[in-house]
Amino acid sequence: MKLCIAIIKPHKLDAVREALTEIGISGMTITEVKGFGRQNGHTETYRGAEYAISFVPKVKIEIACSDDLAPRVVETLQDSAGSGSIGDGKIFVVPIESAVRIRTGETADAAL
Repeated sequence: MKLCIAIIKPHKLDAVREALTEIGISGMTITEVKGFGRQNGHTETYRGAEYAISFVPKVKIEIACSDDLAPRVVETLQDSAGSGSIGDGKIFVVPIESAVRIRTGETADAAL
């Protein structure tokens, strides 16, 4: 099992969710986060004064999936979240040691 973690632009969330649903992903966790990378934040003007915004709003998506499905999830995330411009985000894939569905006690892939 793998945990695919993607940090994307917030306005891409609906397109990403639809694309992941099409490939068979039935669940994901979404968190609103802030951060910066090479983008190093941005500036905004409010009432004539310019302010530096150090942390850019992003959305973090976490998807637990089988080992076989992980490459397809990564490809789908790249295709649906990418625009080719700086700040598109990152994808991390990490192994999951175990998973348990609390309600039924199912484990491993059956718990996903």
